[in-house]
Amino acid sequence: MSVGLYSLLRRATISKHATARLSSFKSDLSLDKIYPGSTEIKPFSPPQNDNSKFTGYIPIKELEIKFVKASGPGGQHVNKTSSKAVVRFHVKSANWLSENTKNKILEKCVTKINKDGYLVISSEKTREALINRMDAVSRMRQIIYESDQDPPEMSEETAEKLRKRQEAASRRRLEEKRRASLIKRMKNQKMCDG
Repeated sequence: MSVGLYSLLRRATISKHATARLSSFKSDLSLDKIYPGSTEIKPFSPPQNDNSKFTGYIPIKELEIKFVKASGPGGQHVNKTSSKAVVRFHVKSANWLSENTKNKILEKCVTKINKDGYLVISSEKTREALINRMDAVSRMRQIIYESDQDPPEMSEETAEKLRKRQEAASRRRLEEKRRASLIKRMKNQKMCDG
């Protein structure tokens, strides 16, 4: 055995023993002691969706995300970088939404749905593309959530208040019309007399 090979083997054995000694040492500042139970944390898995209600989870793989040049002020930066985020998905083929939710989105968001049936949300709030993407996805989540909610039932008291307000507004409007008509009639009489 040559000296070089012998010293290499010796170093490997020593480092193996040193590693074994170090791995058995637990500091007071080890992650297990600072965060007890942290080893029990499982990686994120999407919620099981029975398609009855929207849970807030949007599968990113189902979205089409692209970045385009933003408009507005910003000088040379806005002309050179693609910071505007455009996020879209096809509403009818979204298997992560219930049919009821899809229909409500198609009814309520007519102006945000293009002719191909894609719900399109864009954001150019900041100069950072990733922040704009997060903003667009967040707005999309809010739109889907609001579409999924049933309108609140109106109590009898609220309905009565609303009816009274509408009647009062109608009375005021008719009174204004009568007053304007009277003024106009008086002006016409003065012109005819004078």
